[in-house]
Amino acid sequence: MSMNRRELLKMIAAATGTAFVSANAMAYVTLPMKTINQTAFSKDDVAYFNEVGEVIIPRTDTPGAKDANVGYMMAVMVTDCYTPAQQAAFKEGIASIKALAKSTYGKDFLLLNTDERTRLLATLNDEADVFNRKAKLANDDAEKPMPHGFTLIKQLTLFTFFTSKEGANKVLRYVAIPGRYDGEMPYKKGDRAWAT
Repeated sequence: MSMNRRELLKMIAAATGTAFVSANAMAYVTLPMKTINQTAFSKDDVAYFNEVGEVIIPRTDTPGAKDANVGYMMAVMVTDCYTPAQQAAFKEGIASIKALAKSTYGKDFLLLNTDERTRLLATLNDEADVFNRKAKLANDDAEKPMPHGFTLIKQLTLFTFFTSKEGANKVLRYVAIPGRYDGEMPYKKGDRAWAT
């Protein structure tokens, strides 16, 4: 029911400028679901993640990040699939959103209007791009460097959204498998990508 995982990882790498951080997340769908109490986060954290995710993937004529409850899956995946260093970077990314909202607008991120939230996350996205490029250059021969905390947030938002029921069935085009092969399936410019 979800997008082809390989294509999803390519899309995440293209959108964030760095490879998807947690390979463990690819196997996560086979594990039993946890309650929020079994994660390192609270219900308020999940609501916050949903609000941040909604800026990255807003509801339009298709569902947005909040509709898919990306915040919940982000909390579960950070707890289960991230190393302690990756968890710390993710939490630093959340802290940077809160700090930038206070320093730029003098109020909490949740109190910002849609335009302010969008500008704030665009600023962090630009900062993350510069940080990630510098980190790659500095560590050319070493292990993969830890991406910027906002990059982790953006990656998880994309991953959890496009592997959710809402993302796969209501945003992507979906045909249940098994289905018939159609080598001459018509394509019109603007058609949505396929989920498999």
